Amino acid sequence: MRIERSAGEGDCVLDQRNHQGKFAEDYVRVLASAAGLLVYKDDLDHDGIDLGFRYAGRTGYISSPAIEVQVKSWSKPLSKGPDLQFRGLDEVQYNKLVAGPFLVPRYLFLVVVPPESDRYARVETEGLTLSRLCYYRGFEGEQPIASPSAKRQVPIQVPLGNVLTVRALRELVGAPTGPLA
Repeated sequence: MRIERSAGEGDCVLDQRNHQGKFAEDYVRVLASAAGLLVYKDDLDHDGIDLGFRYAGRTGYISSPAIEVQVKSWSKPLSKGPDLQFRGLDEVQYNKLVAGPFLVPRYLFLVVVPPESDRYARVETEGLTLSRLCYYRGFEGEQPIASPSAKRQVPIQVPLGNVLTVRALRELVGAPTGPLA
């Protein structure tokens, strides 16, 4: 059986924004895999959450501790002092991270990527290198914005010291940080 396709069909390439966003989600999925965590995704992004991370085990009195995150990507980071100055969340998105209390803690994961997509990953003799870094920010104790608008951005300071690593991700989830079994 021969399948014919029309010109251009199947040649679809993600536009820059979607490519960058997909890479950001895949970046944090790789860290979760290295951390031995489960990754889950809601069937609809209705609640401002892109991914969830769960430790499939027990830590103290808690079984299956988890966090939920909104993942954002950024190719032109702006820093001031010890913080990144991020303006990529509107007030409605911000409130979905802040307006708790939440049973499962929520975070913003901010993946800083190179402007050129061909620099997202490099394969070298030692292995695969993903560019650049992911930072995280929690919002516990923050106040939601009254009458939020999707047309107004919220300035968010993300500490440069909050680099998301395998260990940091396990700590955020509440998983043991020692060697994986």
